[in-house]
Amino acid sequence: MISIVAGTFNILHEGHKRLIEKAFEVGDEVIVGITTDEMASGTREDLMPFYLRKRELEAFLGDMDKPWTIAEISDIYGPREKVDAADIIVVSEETLRNAEEVNRERGFRGVRPLEVVIVPLIKAYNDEKISSTGIMRGDYSRDGSRDAVRIGVGSKNIVKVEAVRTVMEKVFGKVIIVSAEAESGVPAQPMELETRTGAINRAVSALGDNDLSVGIEAGIFPTDDGFYDFQYCAVLDKEGTITIGIGPGFRYPDEVTALVSDGMTVGEAMQKIYGISEIGKKQGAVGLLSKGLLDRKTLTEQSVIAAMIPRMENLRQA
Repeated sequence: MISIVAGTFNILHEGHKRLIEKAFEVGDEVIVGITTDEMASGTREDLMPFYLRKRELEAFLGDMDKPWTIAEISDIYGPREKVDAADIIVVSEETLRNAEEVNRERGFRGVRPLEVVIVPLIKAYNDEKISSTGIMRGDYSRDGSRDAVRIGVGSKNIVKVEAVRTVMEKVFGKVIIVSAEAESGVPAQPMELETRTGAINRAVSALGDNDLSVGIEAGIFPTDDGFYDFQYCAVLDKEGTITIGIGPGFRYPDEVTALVSDGMTVGEAMQKIYGISEIGKKQGAVGLLSKGLLDRKTLTEQSVIAAMIPRMENLRQA
């Protein structure tokens, strides 16, 4: 028996996990559909890039003990060559109508209907359903809990925000991430130690009533052989202690260096040369230049980890 389950999986939360686990319970083989950025962007304002959503999904599926495949879907029906072989579809109470529409469409094509298995919605502490939107809004942690470390992030850039979430969950377990636009107080293209200042300013702006706050800033560092990119992270606590971390650096191509020297930001230079807009909200310049070997979220995580190192001994003793 082949079961199928699908979603956007913008932030993989407890509700998603229950759906997927049920699919593995009822099927001998599982197809997990994940929506394309084009399909998902029509209903979501803050969307994790497809490659990051897929990566997180793969990490979760890696612990399963039955065969599985991931299918990229651009509509509710999914790729016919894969979905037509399925026997069972697992849905939430919310998405039951989609399953009914899939079976209606299968009937038109003479394909046997799918058995529909419904999984109850998982509720957060406030009795509303757990959702990626609620998690990203800072209402609760990934499992719907309010009892978690609250961390402010001085940016609405979803790649930065999710990099902080990934690291801080490893450090603290459950976290609530509250993101907000924050002024860096430095030029749009920071140079050298302006980068450090920008990270600190963002962290200060984001602290509010949170337990910790995080500011992240990428900047250019000129050297004899060209321009290097380094990312600074500042972590601030209620006591006013700031710890700083720096991520791995990389050298920009000469074309980018020339345009930045003429007054462009790196983002503007990358768009002019490679035709990709808002690259900082996607794989980042490092993702493009490394041909996917390293992406901006991973690079950002390294700076956050580095900023947390001075705090780790005290956390271990707590």
